[in-house]
Amino acid sequence: MEAPLIASIALGALAAYAMGSVSFAIVVSRVMALPDPRSYGSGNPGATNVLRSGSKPAAVLTLAGDGGKGWVAVWLVTMASASALGAAAAALAVFLGHVFPVFHRFQGGKGVATAAGALFGLDWRIGLGTVATWLMIAGFLRYSSLAALVAAIFAPLATVFVLGPDARAAAVLVMSAVLVWRHKENIARLAAGTEPRLGAKKAT
Repeated sequence: MEAPLIASIALGALAAYAMGSVSFAIVVSRVMALPDPRSYGSGNPGATNVLRSGSKPAAVLTLAGDGGKGWVAVWLVTMASASALGAAAAALAVFLGHVFPVFHRFQGGKGVATAAGALFGLDWRIGLGTVATWLMIAGFLRYSSLAALVAAIFAPLATVFVLGPDARAAAVLVMSAVLVWRHKENIARLAAGTEPRLGAKKAT
């Protein structure tokens, strides 16, 4: 691999990480004069927890922002480097930026929306299939965390099926593993039957 391409991929990944580090849950909540999402509910700065504030517009904006940054980061790097490795690096970097944001002491969200956006950036079929999986589980069972876990299992399998076992599939596999790890408390609550359902208010 030529040095200019390596440099381009590295710079793209760094930019993607910085983009991922912007937490739209926190930004939107501040702009809309809502409580800091880290101060109530699950304490997770993400769309599901913002919904517990009672503001559906804020939750929608958070979801759009976190998902959008995932797609934009992968799309921009793909256009610049035109390589599977570049796309894989950008997808993983923007996701890790959201989960471990440099702007918020490396304490971020669980990365579901950003991961979904990154998947759309890799290939719209993977993104659509993963989101459809999430919607199906969340719609029937009303557990955002369970839907995320099932979607996390689906995503790397779909990536291998659509794109083959290349660097992009490896990046998605790492993202899925981190997603499952970030949901360890949710898994415990699901097992105990205490996990809150979608739309439940816990802003006390």
